[in-house]
Amino acid sequence: MEVKKRSFLILTLILVAGFMLSACSEAKQVSKDDSLEKVKQAGKFIVGLDDTFAPMGFRDESGNIVGFDIDLAKEAAKRLGVEVEFKPIDWNSKELELKNRKIDMIWNGLTITEDRKKNMAFTKPYLVNTQIIIVPEGSSIKSKADLAGKKVGVQISSSSLEALKKDKEVYESLAEVVEYPDNLEALLDLKAGRIDAVVADEILGRYYIEKRKENFVVLDDNFGTEEYGVGLRLEDKALLEALDKVLDEMKQDGTMSEISKKWFGEDIIKK
Repeated sequence: MEVKKRSFLILTLILVAGFMLSACSEAKQVSKDDSLEKVKQAGKFIVGLDDTFAPMGFRDESGNIVGFDIDLAKEAAKRLGVEVEFKPIDWNSKELELKNRKIDMIWNGLTITEDRKKNMAFTKPYLVNTQIIIVPEGSSIKSKADLAGKKVGVQISSSSLEALKKDKEVYESLAEVVEYPDNLEALLDLKAGRIDAVVADEILGRYYIEKRKENFVVLDDNFGTEEYGVGLRLEDKALLEALDKVLDEMKQDGTMSEISKKWFGEDIIKK
């Protein structure tokens, strides 16, 4: 009887050990990061973007997607030895598009926030941006305090909306916050007088005002500064590391500065 018990115990231990080894092996397979390898095999990475966000990524008069981030992505892809495909997405569903692997990254004036860090990994920041307040020329709104009782437009699911909400005193004083699919619709409504002000990225706002010669004014008050980065899936560490490396190289050899001068007339790259 004692021999049978001992044999049963040994058999049980062998089975448990085998199960644990199998589980560890499966865990290693699941956790294996082949994100860079997959991009290399595909010969490209897919960038999700809002194709109305000038000058970061937008369509020119011929319908081609162009912009500062577009040029950066193309150069990064070239250095990684692959192509890049640009895919316009619903900005409100950007995290879902990334999670469902319809895109490989979001590269489109994407602000790095603590909330977004919960759902995606970010490269090192490459630009600093400010959330500005845009009003029509001649408006009675001269500061954030003057927004009380007014209708303010923002892009849905944007860092502009987050920045506005963080300033609780101002946010709670507003008559209404109108959310738009993109910033251009908000600015068109501002021009038409349907809203009183727009909160938007400074880079987009000033570029829009300059290019369209709109009679808009940017207030001295703002809703804070932030940094832009490229957003990837949390688990895609190998791809993130490779992308960070080429972006560092582009900063160091002056390529990023040249692209900045092309689109902004000066070097505004974060050092």
